[in-house]
Amino acid sequence: MSENAFIPLDVIVGDGHTERVDGPRPTTSLRYRREPLSSPEAQFRALNAVEVKGGPTGTGDFDADLEASGWENLQPSELEIFQINLGKLCNMTCRHCHVDSGPDRTEENMDRETVDACLRAIDRSGAHTVDLTGGAPELNPHFEYLVQACVDRGLHVIDRCNLTILTTRPYQHLPEWFAERNVEVVCSLPHYREFNTDAQRGSGTYRKSIKALHALNEAGYGQGDPDRLLTLVTNPVGAFLAGNQASLEREWKEALDRNHDVTFDRLLALNNMPMSRYLEWLLEKGQTEAYMQRLVNAFNPGTIAGLMCRNTLSVAWDGTLYDCDFNQQLEMTMDLPDGVRPHVDDFNLEDWKQHSIRTARHCYGCTAGAGSGCGGAIEE
Repeated sequence: MSENAFIPLDVIVGDGHTERVDGPRPTTSLRYRREPLSSPEAQFRALNAVEVKGGPTGTGDFDADLEASGWENLQPSELEIFQINLGKLCNMTCRHCHVDSGPDRTEENMDRETVDACLRAIDRSGAHTVDLTGGAPELNPHFEYLVQACVDRGLHVIDRCNLTILTTRPYQHLPEWFAERNVEVVCSLPHYREFNTDAQRGSGTYRKSIKALHALNEAGYGQGDPDRLLTLVTNPVGAFLAGNQASLEREWKEALDRNHDVTFDRLLALNNMPMSRYLEWLLEKGQTEAYMQRLVNAFNPGTIAGLMCRNTLSVAWDGTLYDCDFNQQLEMTMDLPDGVRPHVDDFNLEDWKQHSIRTARHCYGCTAGAGSGCGGAIEE
């Protein structure tokens, strides 16, 4: 059995409650292995040590390239998406995960008090979409409560799902439950071929993912109904940039329909971010410099206006505020005015509108090629 093969796990989901799910051995997160790269400081050192040239200034300095592109001070536009990372607990331990989530990350799981604080902040934010992520967000004990509260507010809800969680007994009801509430399901699937998916996510992932996609199709997802949107997310296997999103979508739709009678509505193609376990993989393979050079060479100023950090608020499991989920995992808290705590309890829309977005070298991942973010490519 491979390192990431599926085995039964008793996962603590909160309030002392455990649930049996299938997942990989809980020994592969950076934190569990006490790897130096589990700290953001070590990740920054590894990235900043890479000598790359290119971009508008030829320096490999992201902030300098922003300024040379006319963006001396990157600021928000309009707050449209309230993204909540419900925790790092997951039934999988994927090689590319920028969150370093896994079955062992039981402590970082949002409690009910913070969930309610998020709801109060959502009411003040004016956002039209609530985007739930993790880990596996479904493993949070307050997940359904939060989804229902957002639906009752008339908000569009997105669940970022790893698919395999929907095949486990405690969560097999979710496709129908989502459909009844018009929740958009955004599912990660590295590739439409079994070998490529299992190489990145663990043996058995692909077959479980196809089973989950069939369940979603049976619940009315992926049939062109705008109230039951099924979105797939792919990221490259290896040290490559995402391909053309439109052409990949056509290819994926044809292959999944032909081979598995699976249909979906749209495909998002994302670049892998050079951080956490994907950074570990790059370092192990000696690909860090080549990948960073690829990102810098592909820097596209046309993507900056559409970066997700400009229209999205990112909230961590403990309520801390960030500009995006990537900054969140690197512990780059939101840079608010002096004396203003970057916490969801203290969220103020005017402070958010006026703050400067924090950037660093990993941000080349979002500005390379057609751009990349939680909404997929920025430029088609």
